[in-house]
Amino acid sequence: MNRFLSNLSKITLGIVIVAGAASCGQNASNTASNKSDSTSNSNSSNTKTADKIVYVNADTLSAQYEFFKDAQAKLEGTAKKAQENLQSKGQAFQRELAEAEQKAATMSASERQATEERLARKQQELAQLNQNASASLAQDEQNEMTSVYNSITDYLTKHAQEKGYQYVLTYSKTNPAVIYADAKLDITKEVVEALNKEYKAKKGTEKK
Repeated sequence: MNRFLSNLSKITLGIVIVAGAASCGQNASNTASNKSDSTSNSNSSNTKTADKIVYVNADTLSAQYEFFKDAQAKLEGTAKKAQENLQSKGQAFQRELAEAEQKAATMSASERQATEERLARKQQELAQLNQNASASLAQDEQNEMTSVYNSITDYLTKHAQEKGYQYVLTYSKTNPAVIYADAKLDITKEVVEALNKEYKAKKGTEKK
C-alpha cells in the first residue's frame, strides 16, 4: 500500500487552477486608468498579484482530509482480505502437494500423471487468482484516488473563483515543486476544514 499512501501528494502536486482571468483583466484595466501615481500603483499591483496566488500543503491535506483517510483505510482492508484469501489457498495447495508427494511411491503411473496434471492446474489457478486480485486492487485504488482528487479539485476550483485567486498551487516536502512559499499564502487550514465539512455532510446524507 506504500504507493497508495504517497499518491495524494503526487496527484495534488499537479493541481494548478487558473480561476481569475476576468479579475486579471479588470486589474490590468484599473492599473492603466491610474497611471498617474506610478509608485503607488506599482505597490498596489504587486500586493493584488500576491493576494491572488495561494497554495495548499499536500502533506497536511493527505494527513487531515477525512475522505482520503477513509479511502486509505478502505483500500487497506480490501488488500488485507485479498492477502488472507490468497494465503489460505496457497497453504491448502502446499498441504495437498505434500500429501501427493508422500503417496507418490504407491501410485500407479496413470495416477501420478493425473495427480501432477491436477496440481499443475491448481497452481495455475492460484497464479491467475493472484493476478486478478492485484488488478482488482489497482482498479479500486485508482477509483478511490480519482474520487479524492475530484473532490479536492472541485472544491478548490469553486473556492478560487469565489476568492478571485488566479492560481492555487500545491507544496510538499517529499516532492517540492515549489521551492519556497510564504506562509501568509497558505490556505491549507481553511481548505481542509471546508473539505471535511463537505465530506461529513455527504456521509450523513448517504447513511439516511
